[in-house]
Amino acid sequence: MFDLPRGFPRRITLFALTLFFVAAGIGHFINTDFYLSIMPPYLPARLELVYVSGVFEILGGLAVLPLPTRRLAGYGLIALLLAVFPANIHMATNPETYVAGGMALWGLYVRLPLQFVFMGWAWWATQPES
Repeated sequence: MFDLPRGFPRRITLFALTLFFVAAGIGHFINTDFYLSIMPPYLPARLELVYVSGVFEILGGLAVLPLPTRRLAGYGLIALLLAVFPANIHMATNPETYVAGGMALWGLYVRLPLQFVFMGWAWWATQPES
């Protein structure tokens, strides 16, 4: 059913991708207040968006394991990372709020390019082996 990649690096990367997104998704339900705080104020239904993005992170993280859903899940995770990018921009453009809360200033800016690293990771890990 899973038909995991034969190569060790890709297999480990796929499992790490699953763990990362499932843990992040669960975080939306455990640390809801944090995720609400990073939502840009112009977005409607912010609580619902936090929960929906958490559900999609969990589903996407699990869906990268079975071969029939792997590629689509990879593209879905990339789309999700693009969808939540405004939250990262909001954090970087309002650093006083998050630094006062204990986050490192440099971390707010590193989050921006890191999202593209995560997108590349999701893409690479879910492509068919050649």
